[in-house]
Amino acid sequence: MTHIHFIAIGGAAMHNLALAVASKAGYRVTGSDDEIFDPALSHLREAGLLPEETGWHPERITPDIDAIILGMHAREDNPELVRARELGLKIYSFPEYLYEQTKDKIRIVVGGSHGKTTTTSMILYVLQRLGIEADYMVGAQIEGFERMVRLSDTAKYAVFEGDEYLTSPLDLRSKFLWYHPHVAILTGIAWDHINVFPTFPEYVDTFRKFVDSFEPNGSFIYYQGDENLRAIAEGARKDITCIPYDAYEGDVKMQVFGRHNMQNLQAAMLACHCIGVAPEDFYREISTFTGASNRLEKICETETSVAYKDFAHSPSKLKATVNAVRERYPEKKLIACMELHTFSSLMADFLPQYKGCMAEADIAYVYFNPKVIEHKRLTPITKDEVRDAFGTKNVEVFTESAALQERLKELSYTNTALLMMSSGTFDGIQVSDFAKQLLGA
Repeated sequence: MTHIHFIAIGGAAMHNLALAVASKAGYRVTGSDDEIFDPALSHLREAGLLPEETGWHPERITPDIDAIILGMHAREDNPELVRARELGLKIYSFPEYLYEQTKDKIRIVVGGSHGKTTTTSMILYVLQRLGIEADYMVGAQIEGFERMVRLSDTAKYAVFEGDEYLTSPLDLRSKFLWYHPHVAILTGIAWDHINVFPTFPEYVDTFRKFVDSFEPNGSFIYYQGDENLRAIAEGARKDITCIPYDAYEGDVKMQVFGRHNMQNLQAAMLACHCIGVAPEDFYREISTFTGASNRLEKICETETSVAYKDFAHSPSKLKATVNAVRERYPEKKLIACMELHTFSSLMADFLPQYKGCMAEADIAYVYFNPKVIEHKRLTPITKDEVRDAFGTKNVEVFTESAALQERLKELSYTNTALLMMSSGTFDGIQVSDFAKQLLGA
C-alpha cells in the first residue's frame, strides 16, 4: 500500500487530485489543512478523506509515508512540511506529481492568460464523446465528468490545464513548466499575477520558457492575433511545429458563443487533430458542448431576460465576456457586475489595466472588499481610484456587498441581460439564487 499525504488538501485542485489518487488500487491517502470549505469539504467527507480535525499535525508525518504532495496554500514554514523535510520524505508539488504519473503518456497542455479552462474542457468533451480515454486536470467541473482530475494506468493521453502561477512554496517557477507537453496551446498573453511577475516582459518570459520546455518534435498551437505569441513562435526551437489559429467561422451551430469561445474552439480542434481526431468529427461532437461550470454559464432565463455567471476577473477575461454577451444580446440592456478579488486586481499599480473593460455594458458595477485588501497586506485603494481606472461613465463602485445587492434590487430587469463575474462570491452572495430572484425566474 502506497501512502500519500496531502499538505493543504482542501484546495480546489488539491482535493480533486487526492480523490483521483485514492481511487487507484493500492493507494492510501491522508491529508491536512487549516481550513476546508465546500465543495471540497463535502467531496472529501464522501470519500472518507476529510481530516478528523483542521490544523497542522507534524506528529502525523511519519517515516512510513511514501510521498508528500504540497499545496500552494501551505507556507514554507508549515510544521508538517518542516517535519517531512527533516525525515527526508519525497515531496512533490501538485504539477510535479501530475507529471510523474503521466510521464509515459502523450501530454496535451492548454496555457495562456485566458480561456484555459474552457479550451481544456472542449478537448476533454470531444475525446470522451469519441471514446478516446484520457487522464486530465481541468480547473472547473465539466458535464459528464465526475471530477476535475483523473489518473489511470490505461489512458494513452493526458490533458492538462496549464497554469503560469507558482508551483509551490518550495518551487517559485510556473506550474506549467513541469508538464513538458507533446502538444500545447497558448491562447494569449495579457498581464496577470503582478505579485509574481512585476513587469510584463517577465510575464511574457515565463510563456517563452514554457515553449522551451516542450518534448522534442512538439506541436505549438498559438493564437495568431497575439504579437507576443507570434514572437515566441518565431523564436521557437526548430524541431517544434508552430500552428497559428484564429476564431472558428464554420457553419456548425454551437451552444457556446462569443468570439473568444470561437477562438478556444478552434484551438481545441487543432490539439485534437494533432492526436488523430478528424476535424469533421471534432466539430460534430463539440456542437453539443454547453461550456464549463462558471464559464459564461447561463443561470436562468425568462421570456425577456437572461442571466449568466462567469469566472472572469482579469482585464482580458472581463472584456471578452462583457463583449460576448453584448454581441449575443444587442437589443437587451446589459447589466454587468464584477468583483475585484484576486491579488493582482486589488493592486493600485495593476488597476489601469482595466481601462475600458466594461465599456459595452449599459450599467456596470464593480465591487471590492477593503478587508480583503487588508488581509492580503496590500496598499489600500479607493472607490474613486477604481472608477477612474475603468475609465467609463457607466461604472459605479461598491465596497459593501449589501449595498450592491440593494442597488441591483432597485433595477428593472425587463429585456435585460445580467452578467455576474467573479472568482469569489461577492462576499457571500449565492449568485445563482440571487439572479433568479432579480429576474423573477
